[in-house]
Amino acid sequence: MANDSTRKSKPRRSTVRAVSRVKPAKHSDIAAIVQSVAGMGGQRAAAFAARYFKTGEGEYGAGDKFLGVRMPALRQFARTVGEAGLDVALPLLKSGWHEARALALLLMVRAYEKGDPRIREAVYRTYLRHTKFINNWDLVDLSAAPIVGAWLADKPKERKSVLTRLAKSKVLWERRIAILATHHSIRNGEATETFRLARLLLNDKEDLIHKAVGWMLREVGQRIGQDIEENFLKQVYREMPRTMLRYAIERLPEAKRKRYLLGLA
Repeated sequence: MANDSTRKSKPRRSTVRAVSRVKPAKHSDIAAIVQSVAGMGGQRAAAFAARYFKTGEGEYGAGDKFLGVRMPALRQFARTVGEAGLDVALPLLKSGWHEARALALLLMVRAYEKGDPRIREAVYRTYLRHTKFINNWDLVDLSAAPIVGAWLADKPKERKSVLTRLAKSKVLWERRIAILATHHSIRNGEATETFRLARLLLNDKEDLIHKAVGWMLREVGQRIGQDIEENFLKQVYREMPRTMLRYAIERLPEAKRKRYLLGLA
């Protein structure tokens, strides 16, 4: 399904042309990469990953396929692909294999970090136009902050608009992209956007959103200050889903954790 939230974003015409001119690598080259990745996997690891990432009917990862390659090996392999850009990453992102999509995102993150402003914008726009392929929590978590969060860091109006649309999306993974993107801001000492999105997501029904919001709030406490985290928590903790609250207070002293859980903070 197309991403309604990203349709409303209006990239510069020059960037649209740049992205549209991206020529995919030869099919044989992409197939060779996937074959190499498959060679690092195994049936037992693939079966474990399928269970771990909830690929059964009705589960959040339903239908996903795994080669059985662990992330450290995939990261190491990504470094051997050379200076691969969107021409390689985009076909991989559209693969039915989970590890191929993870590799694509690793390549996109690297292309963004090493690219000039034109390349960075192309990576960012491409990412938002293809969120339907970023469809499990690990894929979101390795890419949202270093691409979406990084691009929007110095663009407050665009950041608010884009992250609000993502946070209000019907698609679980787009909502997770929204809150995980704020990890970039947290690492740079800014929690305002994290708190704003946390309020928007307080009533979300998905456990994976509860965990993500709680995690980001905990990161605020760890990286910026527990007093700042607690100032926010005391405003909303009674409304928070239990899992979200537990994740948020995980690093607080035990006595404080008990008070929050008992509603006495």
